[in-house]
Amino acid sequence: MPGPKKAEAVTIYSREVLDRFDEYVHGAISRRGFIEKIAAHAGSVAAATTLLAALSPDFARAQVIAPTDARITVSKIEIPSPEGSGSINAYVAKPAGASRGKRKPVVLVVHENRGLNPHIEDIARRLAVDGFIAVAPDALSKLGGYPGDEDKARALFGTLDQTKIRPDFIAAALYAEALPDGNGELGAVGFCYGGGIVNKLATQVPTLRAGVPFYGQPPPLEEVPAIKAELLVNLAGNDTRINGSWPAYEDALKKAGVRYQGFIYAGVEHGFNNDTTPRFNKEAAALAWGRTIALFKRCLG
Repeated sequence: MPGPKKAEAVTIYSREVLDRFDEYVHGAISRRGFIEKIAAHAGSVAAATTLLAALSPDFARAQVIAPTDARITVSKIEIPSPEGSGSINAYVAKPAGASRGKRKPVVLVVHENRGLNPHIEDIARRLAVDGFIAVAPDALSKLGGYPGDEDKARALFGTLDQTKIRPDFIAAALYAEALPDGNGELGAVGFCYGGGIVNKLATQVPTLRAGVPFYGQPPPLEEVPAIKAELLVNLAGNDTRINGSWPAYEDALKKAGVRYQGFIYAGVEHGFNNDTTPRFNKEAAALAWGRTIALFKRCLG
């Protein structure tokens, strides 16, 4: 998948900068905390601020499929929340003419820890071009939805009650599975936080046929025997934070007889599939995404 030129230059960032950025992205330190820590490393507050700007998403330059692409149609929908408090907003991308032709397989797309931002909408459109109906819910729906700013989104995300959000994703999965122009076969793909949600959905939605978590936390290991889906686990070689949990998860998958493949892409960063930032790795992303599409085509019909 093509991405911005700056994304191919991740090697110019030191391990210290990348590790602190990972902490910032995942809420372990604030924006101010990142600036202060990197200022000491880079020599000045100005240099640290420049590094943060360079590492932050550039949605416009990285867009692969435009919303107006003639091969697809896009819409926004509301899915009733099982919690009885409002609805879940979702972005839907379909192959053009999906409602008139053969029913299409459906893929739930689960975002990172910033909500339904333009990058995840683009991922949904890429799936539609490949022949899938993509449904991308927004965990921030009940807080007004993705606010259009990554820092604000990250702050909002930290206030979510995950015990209420997980049922919302299950409801979105079941809604997607039952779409009238879908073929009833459901897959799910998620990134970072979304990868963890896909792992959890696999234990909770027995009709899920295929799940692809990208660098996501595993589910509780005692729930692994409930997984019926085939999994494709994509991990980044330099992502020690997530990779530390992989051996135990893989052992549980083996013991439970779950069909799975696990790949660790050497030398790449957490977020390597996200082509809006310099952590993007073109080769690893192309390989992982090719494997993802192949699994969905094989499992979802």
